[in-house]
Amino acid sequence: MTAAFTDRYGLPLSTSNAQAAELYIEAVDRLLAGRAGAEGLLQEAIAADEGFALAHVALAREHQFRGRVAEARATAARARALAEGASRRERQHVDALATAIEGDNPGAVARITAHLQEFPRDAFLLTQVTGPFSLIGFGGGPDWRRECYALLTPLAPAYGDDWWFLSAYAFVHNELGQFAEARRLAERSLALYSGSAHTAHTVAHVYFEAGDDRGGAAFLEGWMPGYERAGQYYGHLTWHHALFELAAGHYARALALYDGALRPSLSLGTAIITLCDAAALLWRCDLYACAPTTDRWPEVRDFAARAFPRPGVTFADLHAALAYAATGDRAALTRLIDGLRARLAQGKLPAGEVVPRLAEGILAFSEGDYARVIELIEPYTEQIVRVGGSNAQREVFEDTLLEAYLHTERFEQAEALLRRRLARRHTPRDAHRLGRVLAATARAEAAADSLRAARDGWATADPGSPEVQAVDRALAALGTA
Repeated sequence: MTAAFTDRYGLPLSTSNAQAAELYIEAVDRLLAGRAGAEGLLQEAIAADEGFALAHVALAREHQFRGRVAEARATAARARALAEGASRRERQHVDALATAIEGDNPGAVARITAHLQEFPRDAFLLTQVTGPFSLIGFGGGPDWRRECYALLTPLAPAYGDDWWFLSAYAFVHNELGQFAEARRLAERSLALYSGSAHTAHTVAHVYFEAGDDRGGAAFLEGWMPGYERAGQYYGHLTWHHALFELAAGHYARALALYDGALRPSLSLGTAIITLCDAAALLWRCDLYACAPTTDRWPEVRDFAARAFPRPGVTFADLHAALAYAATGDRAALTRLIDGLRARLAQGKLPAGEVVPRLAEGILAFSEGDYARVIELIEPYTEQIVRVGGSNAQREVFEDTLLEAYLHTERFEQAEALLRRRLARRHTPRDAHRLGRVLAATARAEAAADSLRAARDGWATADPGSPEVQAVDRALAALGTA
């Protein structure tokens, strides 16, 4: 078939139907931007040209993301059959996505990376292997951030000033600590297309790593009203907003955001995002002892058991572990750990030993065995990146280890971790924790300085909050209130 149309990246499309081409191009842009409506547009494109293989395989990937496994595989098989009459680029595109849908993630990554050498501007394929939830992000490798950076960097000239690429590139810069360049790229992306939720998400991470909770909350408060609730990032951006509020000591506001959009019964996001956002936020609230969560956890536990009844999606499994631990469901958590150990023994857990170790550490934490938490997790801290997710998301596991250090008075380890974190970004919570460590190790003047920094950072915190009261008590004990 001679291509009459090209996509936004100049790649020919094997359809002679103008409406199908237009609908597909718009659908892909919405997918890249994390906007709602792509699935319906793909269905319309197929209705306009039933033989359009690219539309079929993109729809198959959407089915997969939404947990519709049978529909995903059937649609991918249909795309494979239709692609036989398409261009080589499109055949390879379909084959790579179908391979992922069929469950061969390493095979899909190999196909996509090879394909991009010849067709670097195949953005919809590139997005499958970039970011914390991508095929590479969840591939279990030593460091998805460096792998994605190495993949994106040589492709940058091919994309130039493209809003989607700039956002993806900014994200991985931010994850690797290249904060100034991340901000520059993200701001340029947002200037090119202010409606991109993908870019808004990157910008939220830039604010997070800068420790600018007020700036981050203000940005999202200004950006979110124009975003569809059904959009891919709606719940997750709400989670980021809740994290900013939690960092500022606005506990009631954080839980109001949870109750309004993050509860599993209200979330319109994918199952993995729904579970991870809910569990991670509530676990943080429990760690900080700042807000009541007991009545919220059972819904998350039930959702985890229903959406992920067997281990297999590592990042989801670890957040299910949080939900089981928080509700005292030792039986469910033990079954999960046993399942993870079995998968590891079968060679089906690419991230390796760190996964069951984290789950076992979560169980130990819930039972108050903090020394065991340290024994399980501390030797594997450098491998936590293998489970996928962003720095912000994985921090919940580091926070758990940090609290175990404090509970067991392992002040040397706690101080080393806190100083590394504070060197990267200042937060009132870590300043408070460091103040506790310094006070406990008879460094009163330095402790007072750190505690005052925490109190200043929590200047607008909810009145009477437990954390602020703890700071005031600590300062009073030092005689410097």
